[in-house]
Amino acid sequence: MRYAHTNIAAKDDKVLAQFYMDVFDCKIKPPERNLSGDWLDRATGLTSARLKGVHLVLPGHGEKGPTLEIFTYETLVERGPLMAHHTGFTHLAFEVEDVEKTFKKALTKGGSPLGQVTRKEVEGVGLLTFVYFRDPEGNIIEIQSWD
Repeated sequence: MRYAHTNIAAKDDKVLAQFYMDVFDCKIKPPERNLSGDWLDRATGLTSARLKGVHLVLPGHGEKGPTLEIFTYETLVERGPLMAHHTGFTHLAFEVEDVEKTFKKALTKGGSPLGQVTRKEVEGVGLLTFVYFRDPEGNIIEIQSWD
């Protein structure tokens, strides 16, 4: 058994995929998807589902590692903005070499701040530097590094 992917249902799959490629060096894993049909309706529990998008290879795991799947459904349902203490899935986390540099890059590429860069000594583990922010569509991302 192995972990396969995480999906983000995006308003604009191309813009959001580009953000993750620019900030985190993700790469598209072909083929691009353009999917619909009874089989998709059965699997998703939707009616007349149509979607398009890509799988992005995540950094640090090679071509066979888990992917970030970014799809835009023809019909989307909006929800309120998530916060870190909401139930369910709340954020993606990336380990980076330089939190402040990556945070600044993310903000120039369309991300928005949520928290502040913070440092905390974790006994027996080391010094954690991390921050939470939002991608261009409001999804929460944590970036962290350990010294």
